[in-house]
Amino acid sequence: MNFFVTVSGRRIKQGFLIVIISFFTALFYFSQSMMQFPVLSAKDQSKAIYKGEKGVALTFNIGWGDVQAEPILNVLEEKEVRSATFFLSGAWAERHPEVVEKIKEMGFEIGSLGYAYEDYTELEDQEVKLDINKSIEVFKKLDIKEVELLRSPTGHFDKRTLKLADDMGLTVVHWSLNSQDWKNPGVSTIVKNVSKARKGDIILMHASDAATQTAKALPEILAVIKNKDDLVTVSYMISNGKVKTTLIP
Repeated sequence: MNFFVTVSGRRIKQGFLIVIISFFTALFYFSQSMMQFPVLSAKDQSKAIYKGEKGVALTFNIGWGDVQAEPILNVLEEKEVRSATFFLSGAWAERHPEVVEKIKEMGFEIGSLGYAYEDYTELEDQEVKLDINKSIEVFKKLDIKEVELLRSPTGHFDKRTLKLADDMGLTVVHWSLNSQDWKNPGVSTIVKNVSKARKGDIILMHASDAATQTAKALPEILAVIKNKDDLVTVSYMISNGKVKTTLIP
């Protein structure tokens, strides 16, 4: 006896289409989850944080100079901003204890920018550790005891640098958005650069003397960010949601 089975070509195509859509949907969610890692999640691999999940983190580097830090602090005080993270070089902090005290009194988070503002990728292990430790000692003398964040002074780091910082109990913080303020491209350009910020971005700005236009751009920048999300410190960003990290192979 012969049996004949009739199968609808349309149903086959529909079933095949459903399988394809399901596959790519699963692939999409998998890829999204792979883009986010908990900070320092792998025991044998250290990572640098560059983006968070909640809020926008405004960060300022100060490596040298006597002029620009105070006007920037004045703008932040006038606008009643208290959530920002300052990365200070130990050498600068040592020479400007009164400005450091003001940063601390205003409630801003303080991280290390090393001591002598050197490129860690060009130093030996002991030299990197010595530079970091020297900055931490300066902060302790200035009554800043809880320093847990480190930004590589020149922005350059490698796997070795990350491991050394991790061993010292420090989290390396990079950035996801560069304001380019140190180039002094004009107030409107700096504001335009920062206006690209999205939820979770860590913004790099400077309060060193090279950044002569930052204070003037800051009021508009703060208004722009206010329309994006809440201003938060880097530590808040780390502790309240997933963070994106960059892994050096």
